[in-house]
Amino acid sequence: MIDKHKVLDTINSRTHIELELGCGNRKRIDNSIGIDVLDYECVDIVGDVFDVLKHFPNSSVSAIYSYHFFEHISDLSMLMDELSRVLKRRAILEIVVPHFSNPYFYSDHTHKLSFGLYTFCYFTSNPFFKRSVPSYNKEIKYQLVGVDLIFKSYPPSYFRHGIKIVIGKIVNSTNYMKEFYEENLCYLFPCYEIKYRLRKS
Repeated sequence: MIDKHKVLDTINSRTHIELELGCGNRKRIDNSIGIDVLDYECVDIVGDVFDVLKHFPNSSVSAIYSYHFFEHISDLSMLMDELSRVLKRRAILEIVVPHFSNPYFYSDHTHKLSFGLYTFCYFTSNPFFKRSVPSYNKEIKYQLVGVDLIFKSYPPSYFRHGIKIVIGKIVNSTNYMKEFYEENLCYLFPCYEIKYRLRKS
């Protein structure tokens, strides 16, 4: 592990800490502490996420953000437990990952986990969806605040991108539509990403 800017030396004196896990070559959250196993310029701490998180005290982090990182993790339960340990009560955890119907998902050999509408319902109290899932006797440490299915295409597919934006607005209009889409339409109109917002209980 490499703490490039000696961030960990100041952890105990900070009142507000935000982490961006797997930030890659660009951080999306200004003033967050960027963590990645690869040493890009914007990364503050280089290392395995589990090794890095061990250095953060209990209930010390105000928010955690992650964009296209969780699909590279082997043990989701272990990661969720460790994030629960470092997060303050009522802190936000925001996660963006590829949806399982994303046609490019299986092309990346480093992807280890796939994600759908209900994935984080197994870790949270769920006020949104009609379909319930088991907790497998795990303690519920989070509340599910929101889930959005994200539809898009990249340039030069501007027309296709516009159509997908419209589809996204329809699908995300109600929780019923999200459930209906994933059960019946996801392979007809593949979803690109899924965004979850969780709150630490």
